[in-house]
Amino acid sequence: MTQPLNDQLDSDEEPALEAAACLFRGFGDPSRLRILRHLTLGEHRVVDLTEHLGLAQSTVSQHLACLRDCGLVISRPHGRASVHRLTHPEALLDVLAAAERLLGLTGDAVTLCPTSGTAATAGAGPDRVTA
Repeated sequence: MTQPLNDQLDSDEEPALEAAACLFRGFGDPSRLRILRHLTLGEHRVVDLTEHLGLAQSTVSQHLACLRDCGLVISRPHGRASVHRLTHPEALLDVLAAAERLLGLTGDAVTLCPTSGTAATAGAGPDRVTA
């Protein structure tokens, strides 16, 4: 996927591009990103995450389920609770650092984008495209 794209995509590349799009949809919610960033500090229970992030327990649980389904987070039992951690913390930190670098280079362009920026995700505008 890191190779330059030709005008005509190789049919072998389609599954990799679809998987990448799914990965980025997994990153597509600010609460999930906050949870992922917090898990870079180490293992946490849902109750810890709700306290540290100020999110509802149901919100944290729902997002953790999504992140588990995406293969980004795993959990293990710890007494009556489960403890969650990142599956590949170094790779996640690399992706987040690359995203910060790209955001720094593009400035406000991403948030101002009429298709996927903050106004579009808030439901503003008649041309809103849904993922």
